Amino acid sequence: MNKKGLSFLVVSLLLLAAIIFSALTGSIRVSLVELVQGLFSGQNGDVQVIKDLRLPRIIIAVFCGAALSVSGVLLQAVMRNPLAEPGIIGVSSGAGFVSLLMVGLFPTLFFYMPLFAFLGGALAFFLVYTFSWKSGLDPLRMILVGVAIHAVFTGLGQVVSFTGNPMSGITTSTLAMKTWGDVQIMVIYGSIGLILAFIMYPLCNYLALEDKTAKSLGININGTRLMLSAIAVMLASVATAVAGLFAFVGLLVPHIGRMLVGTDHRALMPFSALLGALLILLADTLGRTMMAPNEIPASILMALIGGPFLIILLRKSDRIAGN
Repeated sequence: MNKKGLSFLVVSLLLLAAIIFSALTGSIRVSLVELVQGLFSGQNGDVQVIKDLRLPRIIIAVFCGAALSVSGVLLQAVMRNPLAEPGIIGVSSGAGFVSLLMVGLFPTLFFYMPLFAFLGGALAFFLVYTFSWKSGLDPLRMILVGVAIHAVFTGLGQVVSFTGNPMSGITTSTLAMKTWGDVQIMVIYGSIGLILAFIMYPLCNYLALEDKTAKSLGININGTRLMLSAIAVMLASVATAVAGLFAFVGLLVPHIGRMLVGTDHRALMPFSALLGALLILLADTLGRTMMAPNEIPASILMALIGGPFLIILLRKSDRIAGN
């Protein structure tokens, strides 16, 4: 088995093991046999508690990690910049702010929060493109403008939160107390975005070519970038709307993926989805178990782990920002 196949096998097995471990570990402990029997019979009280409180956050963690990672892959392909990531360029903070604002103003429209988040993420991405344009798009300028847009929307979100908005908790970066209603939102919108992304993987490979070469192959460069950007914004927005802000996932996971499975998006995209799901699930599981009964949000652990790890990866990398 080659390195690519082995990487897929290992990550898939680790993800399966993490799902089982997370389901069985916590203040309520049951065996795997008891869990399976209880889910089918519905007569085990401990299993019912796990079903209502633990399984939703596991499913959301898996889909959130996959969505943010694939969103990072798409944005890096569109911008041709390995530093592009939904959090860094302001997509996640824009999605969080608009969803918080709209659902705070119209609480009855809670189920449409992913739509509001998408509009906010799209607005942030539009602003990045607009303010970065100066006789063309410069990848470094886009990142710097994105950092500024992220800061603005983060500040606006904090203003809304500190005004006593009763819905201010909807975009906090914690997976605690998630319900099956949240799972429904995450799975529906997340699955649509992931399927679209997987279908569009050949276009990501074309964008790695020079624009002239891609155009000679009949590729509409601007239309392709716009379409892939919309999918990336959708994935990042729904993850932010349901699970909150997670830093470094869309940046770190594709970087590791290229080291293990290469740059072909046919392999990179699904591998990044698996690895991202594994990282978020592990962070959430560790956060709720290692200092129980206190809980550390998974987003904090991802920031603590992702920041230093990314620095190490960048220092060891031979290619930074295409150089």
